[in-house]
Amino acid sequence: MTDDHGPLTEGYDRTPQHSSHHIPKIMMMGLRRCGKSSICQVMFHNMPPLDTLYIESTSSPSTTVFSSFIDFAVVELPGQTNAVDPGNEELERLFTESGALIYVIDSQDEYINSLSNLHSIITRAVEVNPKINIEVFIHKVDGLSEDFRLDAQRDITQRVTDELLDDGLLNVPLSFHLTSIFDHSVYEAFSRVVQKQIPQLATLENLLNVVCQHSGIEKAFLFDIKSKIFVATDSSPMDVATYEICTDFIDITVDMDSLYTIDHSQTPALKAADTAFGNELDGTDPTFNKSKPIGSTTRLNNGLILYLQQMVKGLALVCLMRKESMPKIALVEYNIEFFRNALEQLRLLTV
Repeated sequence: MTDDHGPLTEGYDRTPQHSSHHIPKIMMMGLRRCGKSSICQVMFHNMPPLDTLYIESTSSPSTTVFSSFIDFAVVELPGQTNAVDPGNEELERLFTESGALIYVIDSQDEYINSLSNLHSIITRAVEVNPKINIEVFIHKVDGLSEDFRLDAQRDITQRVTDELLDDGLLNVPLSFHLTSIFDHSVYEAFSRVVQKQIPQLATLENLLNVVCQHSGIEKAFLFDIKSKIFVATDSSPMDVATYEICTDFIDITVDMDSLYTIDHSQTPALKAADTAFGNELDGTDPTFNKSKPIGSTTRLNNGLILYLQQMVKGLALVCLMRKESMPKIALVEYNIEFFRNALEQLRLLTV
């Protein structure tokens, strides 16, 4: 397996598949130039979306290891992979080990061939692993109007489900997402995929509900800081605008925090303190090299308060509160500390 996409972002790794046998896997498939590599590079390696125009087509399988509250590997397969070949033992092994299969369709291209390929893949994948979640990313919708996006989604959904019914394939775990690397839609879609792979999701949601209920919090997200994937949120309704504000707030907080990062390698006392706290001392990652977790609070123009506090293992709790909650901020932080401890206990149970 090779990697032709340049330097990697700290915390992720493109590795041969044999090194991640025991890590849950998410497969990514689709025809050539559909956007699989672009999604991986933007989400996991902080590549600017416009730079993905120069990425070469995937010629061999590659694996990106994601390390956060849960560890999993995203396995990207070339577009020419033959899913109907019964002798492809490597593909069957991946189907067996994977909890989800993401199939990417280029919405700006004729997708008849993609749908035919998708049907073959679903048929084979469900035969090998009936529990695998099939996630269809209707990608590159940034070039379509809102009406065309919805029309494409309806058309693709209808065609895929009708073909599966004709083959007698009922109750296939199948979801459809409109995505683009030029907005937050691909992050939200990938978050939904990841959440289905987290056995502790219900527990995390219940913990967030309790924190919101007793702290006057309107909405809470538990984000992976690096990828902007939210691993859980409370049960209150979510709108895209709130999600976008929270992800932007993470970027701003990390950027501002890096302005005041101390070089621990030149400060023995702080270096010893970080070692005692068990923190990484890699100066390239300002979000993890301090003994004190990063945090930030800001007031929006509409009067709402954004509050961020770093949690365990690269997670951040991002909350949206009304201004009436600010006089009780000590209570909010007290409850969040209990939430942090519960997260740590939950993480230790999964190790």
